[in-house]
Amino acid sequence: MTNVVSLLGWTFLPNLITGWIQTVYYGITIRAGDPKPAPGSARHNAHRRVIYILVVAFYLAYTIFEADHDIRAASSYYADLGVSPSATDRDIKSRYRRLAALHHPDKAGTPPSDDDSAAAYFMRLKTASETLLNPTRRFAYERFGPDVNAWQRCKTVADFVHRGIVQGILPHYGVATAAMYVLGLFGYMDFGRFYRWLILLVLCVFEVHAVTRPYFPASVNALNAVVTTVSSHPPYMPFQVITLARKITVTVYIALSQIGPVLTQHLRGEEKPPSADGGDDDGKALRQGLDRLEGISRQLGADVARLMEMETAPYKGDGEATSNLQGKIREWLVQNTIRADPMVRDALGTSIGKRRLNAPRGARGNNTGR
Repeated sequence: MTNVVSLLGWTFLPNLITGWIQTVYYGITIRAGDPKPAPGSARHNAHRRVIYILVVAFYLAYTIFEADHDIRAASSYYADLGVSPSATDRDIKSRYRRLAALHHPDKAGTPPSDDDSAAAYFMRLKTASETLLNPTRRFAYERFGPDVNAWQRCKTVADFVHRGIVQGILPHYGVATAAMYVLGLFGYMDFGRFYRWLILLVLCVFEVHAVTRPYFPASVNALNAVVTTVSSHPPYMPFQVITLARKITVTVYIALSQIGPVLTQHLRGEEKPPSADGGDDDGKALRQGLDRLEGISRQLGADVARLMEMETAPYKGDGEATSNLQGKIREWLVQNTIRADPMVRDALGTSIGKRRLNAPRGARGNNTGR
């Protein structure tokens, strides 16, 4: 639900920032006294589209960095113990003994105010050691995260995988599919609809593959090889990669909604600047409304023409009857349309009043001679 809110909620802020940056950009690049591009001009719109794309792209890149930062802040059992994901049971036991000797609340000599934090940290180390030394729970932890410690009824690998898929993966993609379908019915997410569904399907297949294989997926191993080579980032666990992939998917969806239509306009050289939602939904809706109105007017015109033909059918070929009908219609229009109009009645009343005042004394219709 949070992903949907993020997808729909971030719409007006980019335009606000774009307008401010464009003003600053013109203040820096255009010398005093030189004319600035007029709003609505081709040059102004082109600059606005480029700045808008850069603003949204920067924000989306920051969301990916923030998601990775949150994953690193949450840490992993391997990082807590300071061992690699390929560590053996002997390595884990040895490392835990050294850390327990340093951080045990009874041995660490921590101040009373830090007793709670020291005890919590020691319990996390103990939980990490117990989880990683249990082959079944180690497998489940690497694929579903620390929540597996609360799955008391799961005893085998099959139990953990079944629960993780049935209660974690399938509900997530069921909600995502329903949300995308409903939003599509209301006209949202039209741009790149095929790619949205393709990304969702690929991500679902990747998650199912990642949690059911006895080894890390090749994509996770390749990512870890790159990350650990170019930085000091600890290796990703499959459940961390899944979390990051979901965040990136939401980011890609926002990019398709915010950047896609504007980038298409810019590449085509269209003059319309980006709207509040990054696309031309308002113009599209207006054109559709005008098309419907035009169709309704044509239909009404055709219906009126058929009714007139039906009413005048008996008079066809009879010139005298047709002339008489036209005279009657003219008289009806004058009596019921023109004279019935309030402004016409007021004008006639004023004219008649003036004529009575200017008539000779004793004229017919003038009561002033009485």
